[in-house]
Amino acid sequence: MNMPCIEFQPRPTTAVAPPQLMGLARLMSMAFQGTDLLPLAQSLIARATDDEHDANALMDLSTVLLLQGLREVGLATQAQAIDCHRVYHLPAAHTPALRLLAVMTPGDLMTNAPLAFLAERSDVALTMLYVRPGEALPSWLPPHDALWIAVSESDPVRGLLEDLSQACGAWGTSVINHPERTLRTARTEACAVLEGVPGLHIPDTIRANRPMLQQLVRCEVEPGLWLSDGRWPLIIRPVDSHAGHGLAKVHSPFELSQYLSTMPDEAFYLSRFVDYASADGQFRKFRVVLVDGVPYAVHLGVSSHWMVHYLNAGMTDCAAKRAEEARFMADFDTDFARRHAQALQDIGERFGLDYLVIDCAEMPSGELLVFEVDPGAAVHSMDPPDLFPYKLPAMEKVRTAFRALLDRAVAARSKAA
Repeated sequence: MNMPCIEFQPRPTTAVAPPQLMGLARLMSMAFQGTDLLPLAQSLIARATDDEHDANALMDLSTVLLLQGLREVGLATQAQAIDCHRVYHLPAAHTPALRLLAVMTPGDLMTNAPLAFLAERSDVALTMLYVRPGEALPSWLPPHDALWIAVSESDPVRGLLEDLSQACGAWGTSVINHPERTLRTARTEACAVLEGVPGLHIPDTIRANRPMLQQLVRCEVEPGLWLSDGRWPLIIRPVDSHAGHGLAKVHSPFELSQYLSTMPDEAFYLSRFVDYASADGQFRKFRVVLVDGVPYAVHLGVSSHWMVHYLNAGMTDCAAKRAEEARFMADFDTDFARRHAQALQDIGERFGLDYLVIDCAEMPSGELLVFEVDPGAAVHSMDPPDLFPYKLPAMEKVRTAFRALLDRAVAARSKAA
């Protein structure tokens, strides 16, 4: 269906401008530090009650609700904000020198790249334009110097990313993270993109519905029918799940049956489990970001459990783990990045994205084991500086590279004009 073009114009001016947007980086940092967000939520509700056009209050309130795990009410509040206004601004911390426009879409905290973390404490003024799947994209864009398509790949937005791919040409501006390339970061496509990269291993991944999985449960088929490296145990997770939600290792048809009995989902990702334990029995999961093809350290989580997530790896409670992470970051350029230089270069070249986050590990064989590639994964320095003094310098390297990437995008846009 052809829908009318939506012109996202600035909100009508009022006698008193509403308070500025607090934004994701500030609010998430408050939550991360244990701040009680209830008084803030109450003040935001009061603002939105007093002024139904205070979209900033509604947007910040939706973020607070999502941070508290109240997904449905958070998304409903976000929808109210976007109904009120489509454009949101985070001013630069210093004298503004560059205007970055991020195209985003409604969703939870994993839906869009959290660029506020990269732009904070800088001279970058961040404008966020929200577009919805199924709607005609705007012909008018807010003023900007650089344009970043911040929408991450997921089932609900694949059509939007395809539409954005077409719109980018019509907008006549150079784009950071072209949506056509973002589409290739889907789990089932990423393994095909990276097939055959020397020094790299990524398990074959398929989408499986319940009837397919029931065939495995009834032992009518073996995993190798669908997976080139398929054998038990298997890793299973709901499609579009993040942060380990619904992720499980199943060793047999019986365990798969038990798993399915607890899950309401209809579609899942299925792959072979790869044992990546180090010689000491610990599992190490690295997060690395490629900025314009150059790798930077983000974090290292060390855990006795195969499912490593930084927040549950016990890094805060263990000085030895933090010391290892500090060494990883300090020696990154001459150690990890050098050992895996070719694999990291090939990842960057094959996806062709200006900014890409990689979650990975090292196999006992020395190969780089890739779990996921995602241009929207969080890169931040929220950890307490007294316990993690090495984090901020590492993050500053990423921010410096981010700023240089924006400058190159501005230069490319000027050259094309």
